[in-house]
Amino acid sequence: MSIFTPTNQARLTNVAVVRMKKGGKRFEIACYKNKVVSWRSEVEKDIDEVLQTHTVFINVSKGQVAKKEELTKAFGIEDQTEICKQILAKGELQISEKERHAQLDSTVKDVATTVADKCVNPETKRPYPVSMIEKAMKEIGRASCRERV
Repeated sequence: MSIFTPTNQARLTNVAVVRMKKGGKRFEIACYKNKVVSWRSEVEKDIDEVLQTHTVFINVSKGQVAKKEELTKAFGIEDQTEICKQILAKGELQISEKERHAQLDSTVKDVATTVADKCVNPETKRPYPVSMIEKAMKEIGRASCRERV
C-alpha cells in the first residue's frame, strides 16, 4: 500500500498567520513571522518583505481565499494590500506553544529581577536573590490554581 503525496500542495514553512475578525467573518493573511514583529515596531517598511502573498484568506492552511464581496463588506475597500495592512496592524499573530512559554519565562524573569532590585530582607539587610523571588512567584501561582478548583 503506497501513500499518496500531492505534488502541487504547498507546505506551510516559516509561515505566520495573522488573524482578524471583522463583520462577523475571520480573515487571515500569510506572513513571515520575524517580519511581522519588525513591521509592527516600524523597523520594516516594505510590505512585500512581510507578506508571503497579498491575498486575504478565510483559512490560510486550507488555502481558502476570501471573496471580494466579503472583503468590501467588512473593510469598505477593495484593495487587498490596504486590507492586508489593516490586518497586520490590528490582527492577532498566531504563535507556537514554545514561543508562548519563552515569552512567559522572560516576563517572569523580568518581574522577579525588578522585585529583587526593590526589596531588601529586613533581617539581613541584603537584597533577596532573583531565584528566591521566582520560586515564591511559582508557589503563589500554584496556590492560586488550587483555590480555583
